[in-house]
Amino acid sequence: MSVMMLVVVIAGRRTGLPAPAVNSVIDLASITPVPRAAPHVAGLAALRSRPLTVIDCRAALGLEPEGGAAARRRAVVVEHEGHLYGLLVDAADAIVASRAEAGPIGADPGPGWREVASGRIETEAGALLVLDLAVLIQGVGARAAAA
Repeated sequence: MSVMMLVVVIAGRRTGLPAPAVNSVIDLASITPVPRAAPHVAGLAALRSRPLTVIDCRAALGLEPEGGAAARRRAVVVEHEGHLYGLLVDAADAIVASRAEAGPIGADPGPGWREVASGRIETEAGALLVLDLAVLIQGVGARAAAA
């Protein structure tokens, strides 16, 4: 069975998000910082009069941000547990079909990536790490602290 994936680029790596989980891809005009928020929470934005928690995917992975979240405005909008999130990505390329079901990650993708990847999937665009939205939204550091 073919699974549709949105190909996104985070920290120079092409990865995949399950397309059915994606509401839209937008360019954010402004992000309002939130005092005392977790380091991977870039702030808040509005989408059609609804609040949108903006997640810096690089920071959520524990990676150094390049140019900071303010430099990246492309966001993939997802709904998780009744809340809207904007996942800041470097780029959102295309929606592609998988060639097979997701399998094991395989070779170690590196720190941060291994915690957020739920598997690897072969697509028309090549092999992609499949990202676990819940872990990405929570942030790798928060997950480690809770364990």
